[in-house]
Amino acid sequence: MKIAVPDLVSNSYFPAIAAVELGYFADEGLEISLEHIFPVSTCLELLRDGKIDFVAGAAHAVPQVFPDWEGGKLIAALARRMYWLLVLRKDLGARRGEISAVKGLRIGAAPLVDQGLRGLLAAADVDIERDEVEIMPVPGANDPGVSFGLQASRALQEGLIDGFWANALGAECAVRSGAGKVVIDVRRGDGPEASRHFTFPSLVTSEKQITNHPEAAEAAVRAVVKVQQVLKADVSRATEVGNKLFPSYEAELIAEVVSRDLPFYDPVITENDVAHLNRFAQDLGVLKHAMSYDAAVATEFAPLWKT
Repeated sequence: MKIAVPDLVSNSYFPAIAAVELGYFADEGLEISLEHIFPVSTCLELLRDGKIDFVAGAAHAVPQVFPDWEGGKLIAALARRMYWLLVLRKDLGARRGEISAVKGLRIGAAPLVDQGLRGLLAAADVDIERDEVEIMPVPGANDPGVSFGLQASRALQEGLIDGFWANALGAECAVRSGAGKVVIDVRRGDGPEASRHFTFPSLVTSEKQITNHPEAAEAAVRAVVKVQQVLKADVSRATEVGNKLFPSYEAELIAEVVSRDLPFYDPVITENDVAHLNRFAQDLGVLKHAMSYDAAVATEFAPLWKT
């Protein structure tokens, strides 16, 4: 079996990555390989086409590949709340929480991930056209094997962009380089309250997979729940994963970055979470009608979230 992640050297989908590398999928009887495939839309298309078994990705992306949630299911949350940060050039002197500082700037963001930024700006009354905000691809991010947040940090340091919207590990690298400053961290309270709930990192599979291999989906949920608990108990285990997969500098940083995410490690997906996803998808124009909780979530696995 295969699980795809759209960003590898990252904290965004770390519970899924750690469940593979620390052997928790194997402990549940799943032989599973980790596939780094960018962007998240491609991951989900491969899931839809039966070429991937699971995806660790942004929940709001699912109905954009599985219209009206037909054929795709959320089976667990990897963590809570929208999880990308807005980083700007440090020399711009923007204050923490100053969303309007993006006016006139070039901001790098990944496909579909950029929707979270667009929603955030709209909620803060920043008009992209009026305020001349250019949300653009990060140069080099589409190259094979490139992790988006790290490439965004490099592009910022090289002056190719004025800021980026990406994961906390990329943000940490930019800050430590002296080139970047975190201006907005939505997950931890910056920006409009509604924006915290636009999306969240999730474990996704197909209805076909659940029908044909329900035991595999159940095992995957158990593995993710277990690794969240393990990392909460001993975040140094994150360094083990980093040493296996990440460049040495990022491997040294990952436990510290993950430690900040631990309060948000919770596999539960609530009806309110889905209501927020529906509202955001409708605002994006990708969902005509709000879908039921059962349409989006494989509720048969809900008891496993609390074990």
